[in-house]
Amino acid sequence: MLSDLEIAQKATLEDIDVIAKKLSIPKEAQIHFGPHIAKINPQKLGSTKNTKSKLILVTAMSPTPAGEGKTTTTIGLSDALSQLKKKALVCIREPSLGPVFGMKGGATGGGYSQVLPMENINLHFTGDFHAITSANNLLSALIDNHIYHGNTLGIDSENIVFKRCLDMNDRSLRRTHITNQRYEYDTGFDISVASEVMAIFCLATSLDDLKDRLGEIEVAKNINPKLPPILAKNLEAEGAMTALLRDAFMPNLVQTLSGTPALIHGGPFANIAHGCNSFAATKMGMDLADYVITEAGFGADLGAEKFINIKCRQTGLSPDLIVIVATIKALKFHGGIELDQITKENIGALKKGFENLSRHIQNCNEHYGLNVVVAINQFNTDTAAEIELVQSMVKNLGFEAILCTHWGDGPKGAEALANKVISLTENEPTKQLKLLYPDNASIKEKLEVIAKKIYHASAVTFEDKALLQIDSIPKDCLHFPVCIAKTPYSFSAESSARGAASNHNLLVREINLVRGAGFIVAICGDVMRMPGLPKIPASNSMTVTDGKIQGLS
Repeated sequence: MLSDLEIAQKATLEDIDVIAKKLSIPKEAQIHFGPHIAKINPQKLGSTKNTKSKLILVTAMSPTPAGEGKTTTTIGLSDALSQLKKKALVCIREPSLGPVFGMKGGATGGGYSQVLPMENINLHFTGDFHAITSANNLLSALIDNHIYHGNTLGIDSENIVFKRCLDMNDRSLRRTHITNQRYEYDTGFDISVASEVMAIFCLATSLDDLKDRLGEIEVAKNINPKLPPILAKNLEAEGAMTALLRDAFMPNLVQTLSGTPALIHGGPFANIAHGCNSFAATKMGMDLADYVITEAGFGADLGAEKFINIKCRQTGLSPDLIVIVATIKALKFHGGIELDQITKENIGALKKGFENLSRHIQNCNEHYGLNVVVAINQFNTDTAAEIELVQSMVKNLGFEAILCTHWGDGPKGAEALANKVISLTENEPTKQLKLLYPDNASIKEKLEVIAKKIYHASAVTFEDKALLQIDSIPKDCLHFPVCIAKTPYSFSAESSARGAASNHNLLVREINLVRGAGFIVAICGDVMRMPGLPKIPASNSMTVTDGKIQGLS
């Protein structure tokens, strides 16, 4: 059996201008990065607008540590729609080097449902993340420089809230100490995909909006507590930051293994940030294609909730359908089976673990008001009895679970799912998107609504630090949505909790205002904004032999 990398390296790619023609993108709008990658300049596209475009959101049940193939399913579904003569487009996030070299590996799909060129996308790609990291760290340098040269703004060096970032898992950088001849303070690094600059990059609607949002970043408290906090625009930082991000802000066009166009742009984590690709790419995709298949990170309790309540709330987007990816192994894992025993048939564990999938289905349908279909991402260890049982249990809830074999069979393996998507979006009335809470609810009320309705928590409690931070949120930011940072592996803040945890307590440790991005982060449990590497990192298996990369997954 060929590895994902071997399949990708054996593929014959079409020239990127051929892919662009499938979306009617003119040559003058393309900035080529070699023969198979191009940035697309929206200012050169002309007046393209497609009012009939369908937006399909792919999410998942609570995953195992290895993931359940959400990106693979997103790509397979797009390919299947293309095979059915629909003008389809993949719209997903760029991979972060943290997971690539850590535990999860790359984020370009798998098997015969991949986006290509796989090595470039998973590694440096077009340099977008480097630009984001540079813009972020320019602001940090400007903060320190201003204090060094006299601090006329009154920056309180003991209350600098803006951190440097790096697109790498490096736990040693979580806490750092800055010192020079004139002052010193404690700080730390975030991983770039958890940074506010990344969040802003992915929510901005235009370059002007990007610049305005960057200027609104809160960098520190004022020495005089009666005065407002110091913002990036007080340091005149937003212009140079936007200059660093100007080219990066143009979405990246590549292709799937089957030649379906793909826009890959931006990449905030969903367990820490809001977990969706850029609005710029999503909007461009909807102007160019009839079906845009996008995803939201991790399970629906995180990615889909944030897609709806942050991205859709801020931009006006509204999905036409939600696809929830499930696997037999994840169902058995949530039924109590350990990963090393998960390939054995176990109907009892499957039934117990189904509570997790059932919760996600009902959440998406009831609380967001949208049509839902389940995609069973098949593995070769799944048995017919297990698959039939899952389909039967989903049917009893009033929905349909469709078996998908796109990993091994490519577009043909997702054809049944594609036909169901077409049926639900073209033959049934459009459902009205529902948001979980109104803008004018308090921060505590917003957190309680998510915790109780989506996580089935019995209560939300706050550490003293979080309560003080809530009280310090300016009145003009109280309308912001909330972004819960927690483990992706359960409905609670405890990663070890399996199934569909209920009546638990959600403990909020910290509250962080992400002013430029327009949301408020609640940090729960032991989630870290700078992850660490596992004992045996994925990087251990990577090398280059005769000029070819090996071991990238």
